[in-house]
Amino acid sequence: MKTIVIAGGNSGIGRQAAHTLLADGNRLVILGRDPGKGEAALASFGAVAGRASFLAGDLSTHDGVRDAARRILDEHENISTLIHTTGVLTVAESRTADGLHPFFAVNYLSRYHLTQLLLPALHRAERPTVLMMTAAVAPSEEADFARFPKFPTFNFNRDRKPVQLGNHHYAAHLTRTEPGLAAGVINAGAVKTDIMRAAPWYMKAGAKVLGPIMFDSVETAAHNVVEATRSDTWQSPLYWGKPGRFEQRAPIMLDTTTTQALMDTSRALTGA
Repeated sequence: MKTIVIAGGNSGIGRQAAHTLLADGNRLVILGRDPGKGEAALASFGAVAGRASFLAGDLSTHDGVRDAARRILDEHENISTLIHTTGVLTVAESRTADGLHPFFAVNYLSRYHLTQLLLPALHRAERPTVLMMTAAVAPSEEADFARFPKFPTFNFNRDRKPVQLGNHHYAAHLTRTEPGLAAGVINAGAVKTDIMRAAPWYMKAGAKVLGPIMFDSVETAAHNVVEATRSDTWQSPLYWGKPGRFEQRAPIMLDTTTTQALMDTSRALTGA
C-alpha cells in the first residue's frame, strides 16, 4: 500500500485520479482549499473512503504551504507519491499575501515549496515520485524568464509560459539533486473543471461552445497521472504531452544554468 498525497484532489482531475488510486488499494491524503468540496470528495469514495483523509489549506501562500506540510508530516512518515493538480486560471492583476501573482504562486511555486518540505517523507519511500500537472507547454518551448518571479503587471499571454515551464525545470532539478526520485510533468489537457471559475468571461464562453467538441473527459485527463503513479519503469524527468497516452512521453532536457537560477529564486522566496 502506497501513501499518496494529492494537492487538489478534492475536485476535477485530482479527484478522478484519487478514485482510481484508492481502488488500487492505496492510502490517500487530499489537500484542498474548500472543506465542503473535501467532504464531498470523501463521501464520493464510498466503501474505500476509510483510506483517504482531507486537509483544508491555502496553498497560494507560504504560510499555507508550511502549515499543510507540517500537518502531513505529523501524520505520515513515508510518502510514496506527491501529485500536484492544484491550479488557478486568472488573468486579473492581483497579489497574494506574499506579494506574488496567484497564477505563479499556485501553478508553480506551491509545487516547489510543498515538495521541498515533504522531501524527508518522500526519501523514505522505495521509489518516491513527484508529478506536476500543467497546461500544454512542452519543455522545448521558449520563454522569457526576465519577469520571473514578480511578474509586475501580470500579463497572462506573456507570463503563463515561464510559470508553467517552471514545473519542467523543477522536475529536472529534482532528478539531478535527489537520487532515486522520479519526477514528471503532465499536460492536463482541455477539461471542464473548477479551474474555470476565475477565468474571464470570454474563456468561459469559449469553453461552453467548444467544450462538447474539443474537451477531454476527466477520465482521460487523469489517465497519465494514474499510470505514472502505478508504474515504476519510467525514467525521469519526463513530460506527458498527450492526455490519455501514457506511452507518448518526452524527456525534459533544459539549460542547467536557467534551471539553477530558477531554483535559487524559488529557494530565496520560500526558504525551502
